[in-house]
Amino acid sequence: MKFHRTTSILASVGLAIASITGFSAVTLSSQLTETAIAQEAAPTVTTTSSANEIALAKHLRKIGAKLYTAYWCPHCHSQKQRFGKEAVKHLEVIECDQRGVNPQTQLCRAKRVRAFPTWEINGKLYPGDRSLESIANFSKYRGNL
Repeated sequence: MKFHRTTSILASVGLAIASITGFSAVTLSSQLTETAIAQEAAPTVTTTSSANEIALAKHLRKIGAKLYTAYWCPHCHSQKQRFGKEAVKHLEVIECDQRGVNPQTQLCRAKRVRAFPTWEINGKLYPGDRSLESIANFSKYRGNL
């Protein structure tokens, strides 16, 4: 009987602490699970970049261009695949979904990003999955593609 009483008291104290702090193991567990799922859900870029694609990506970085994406977006993945894995490392990619890795949701809202992917080039937004040629034109890139 003494064991049951002690367990009840400890359970009551635990519930009181949880209600005061607003924190529970269930809440923490679901938050960690969502983040872990988001980190694993983003597909890996598998295509190989050419020297021209890398040069375009470096140009975009140099002029401050940004690619706004969401980890779950198939068009965003397609846009990255078009550049290739080596070139994507040079792009400034902004994650807009709060469940994604290193999200910058406030920046996405401030820029009024409404679709994914969206390019910001020279202060102008270009929504949609774009060809490398159109991105080069928007950015005034003069190299080969």
